[in-house]
Amino acid sequence: MKRLITLLTVLTFCSANAQTKQALFLGNSYTGYNNLPQLIKSVALSFGDTLITEANTPGGYQFIQHTTDVASLAKINSRNWDFVVLQEQSQKPSFSPAQVATDVYPYAYQLNNTIKSNHACTETVFYMTWGRENGDAGNCASYPPICTYLGMQQRLRESYMEMKDSNNAVVSPVGVAWKTVRDSFPLIDLYNPDESHPSVQGSYLAACVFYATFYQKSPIGSTFIPAAISANDALNLQTVASYTVLDSLSLWGINTNKPIADFNYTGNPVVNFTNTSTNGNNYSWNFGDGNTSLLQNPTNTYTTTGNYTVELTTYSTDTCFSSTTTQTVNVTITGIENRSNSTEIKIYPNPANNYIEIETTLQYSSIKIIDLTGKTIKQTTLKTKIDVSNLTNGIYFIQIIGKRNTIMQKFVKK
Repeated sequence: MKRLITLLTVLTFCSANAQTKQALFLGNSYTGYNNLPQLIKSVALSFGDTLITEANTPGGYQFIQHTTDVASLAKINSRNWDFVVLQEQSQKPSFSPAQVATDVYPYAYQLNNTIKSNHACTETVFYMTWGRENGDAGNCASYPPICTYLGMQQRLRESYMEMKDSNNAVVSPVGVAWKTVRDSFPLIDLYNPDESHPSVQGSYLAACVFYATFYQKSPIGSTFIPAAISANDALNLQTVASYTVLDSLSLWGINTNKPIADFNYTGNPVVNFTNTSTNGNNYSWNFGDGNTSLLQNPTNTYTTTGNYTVELTTYSTDTCFSSTTTQTVNVTITGIENRSNSTEIKIYPNPANNYIEIETTLQYSSIKIIDLTGKTIKQTTLKTKIDVSNLTNGIYFIQIIGKRNTIMQKFVKK
């Protein structure tokens, strides 16, 4: 029974936080092997998340070919993607910095521009691949740093990080996770027998890294495990992927420009809100009493005792992303109570800025403005139009002292 309750709790949590994302994959056989997009979809589904995918991954394809490929361009323009994943030919980013600057970077830039032209809010995600199991023997003589796995891996990391930085994009650090698995779990074979393409274990590692990149959630505990992978190996791959991505989100450009809404407040019943959001530029407040504001740090005057759910939504500068948070504000109005018959006295405008006007059927000898503590702020004997421009924002009462009785009516100065 305890296990069932725990399972139901987990399923409820996943359902409540389920997300749907759309991702296009443009690459070659490194993406196509073992159907990486489908593996990511299956990991996501195991947590209640949905990933809608399309792909164009002809064997050996390079960025330069994707820039003019009819299928690639049509897929980019087919919908407003959340992510477009770009994976270069496996060797080219590991070559010398000068060669990569000529043969890779311009086409990464061109593809990113094409992506943004279709939909400015799409995030370009560069797929950092891995070094070959024993280095690149075919190009070792012309560029010795890639003669070994470690040298090739380092150059791939440097090039993909440069593409991320120069295009204000995201990198999915599969290659970094790959190195950690090689170092920490050497018995897990990430390579196909050709020492280049991924085994099922390698593709599953990549899928877990991409899940963490897309959703900013840990893949640890995914119930989707390919048949060829043991439960223990799957857990190790999930764990490496999780910590690689989620411990260094800013390093990989993930959520770097996305807003996080937050605020605090002071005062009662005149409440001053201080916006402590990060990466936000535009703000929308709902104070829970029917009042709203677009100010960064607004003030709201509550006129009735109660618990109010205050909602703040903050938007990124480009309005592509938003974040919403809520807090409950407890308002208690004490002291003087509203005592009047609405037919005996009318105050307008209410709330007031500069003046209030009073209409009453009573004969009176004095009119007072009283604050919440009972202190008299103003008093007049004749005027029914009263200047309140010098009052601080808040709740006040009009007290009309008549021949037979005294009545009070609440108004708000804002």
